[in-house]
Amino acid sequence: MTTEVKCPSCGRKVPWTDASRWRPFCSERCKKVDLGAWASDRYVIPGAPLDDTSSPGEKGSD
Repeated sequence: MTTEVKCPSCGRKVPWTDASRWRPFCSERCKKVDLGAWASDRYVIPGAPLDDTSSPGEKGSD
């Protein structure tokens, strides 16, 4: 019996096999929709915000 998962974007059932190219997504479109949601901050990981005013190794302008 093949395990099936729900596509995180549309909810369609996707077989969890090597033949399922975009798993856990049902298609490239759903994969890109999900990536776009992360990029536009629709999804966030809970926790305290990080101070991202400078990158590691970046010298300040003191």
